[in-house]
Amino acid sequence: MLDFWSINNIAFEVIGYPMSYIEFIGTILYLWATWLVAKQKMLNWFVGIVSSVLYMVLFFQIRLYSDMLEQLYFIIVSVYGWWRWSTPLKDTGKVLRIKYSERHKIIFVAAITLGVAFALGGLMSRVHLLVPVLFPEKASFPFLDALTTIMSFTAMWLMALKRLESWFYWIVVDGVGVWLYYVKGVKFVALLYVILLFLAVYGFRCWLRGGEYEGKH
Repeated sequence: MLDFWSINNIAFEVIGYPMSYIEFIGTILYLWATWLVAKQKMLNWFVGIVSSVLYMVLFFQIRLYSDMLEQLYFIIVSVYGWWRWSTPLKDTGKVLRIKYSERHKIIFVAAITLGVAFALGGLMSRVHLLVPVLFPEKASFPFLDALTTIMSFTAMWLMALKRLESWFYWIVVDGVGVWLYYVKGVKFVALLYVILLFLAVYGFRCWLRGGEYEGKH
């Protein structure tokens, strides 16, 4: 059973690339969850949780520690998003509707995101020295990895609140992710991010044109 979680447990090869079971299943579930959220389907939260568990194990093995912690956050916010999307608001008695945040909130959230990303990058660049037992090797691309991680944190939280600007964060994260994972040799994950980039654009268009969209205010 433990062999399943190893990146060395190969399911098949794609053009000479060894595909592990954990990478393949996590990728398929991640794509499915993204399509489901673009369509505002509640099932996206459950599928996303399972995918995050698989990726958390994968990222630990390839030393992308910020991404590993990101998956734990995704699981927590997915539980919250599942509840938030299905629970009527107390003031209106209706479920969440898609909308932009106010402009000053968008700017504030973006500034906080960049500041926290820089701080996390500094920490992750030294985490192998601070906690060598848990992180025996130096992190790869700590600042870039931290930036995409914190932007993903922000995007996930905004998505749980059905904020339309969440898709802009995903578009940036997915674009950077294509390059980062290709360089790390996780080529199927890099391909995943190419597809996710298109899905992010698609999701934005779906939410923008959705019948529940309230527009800017």
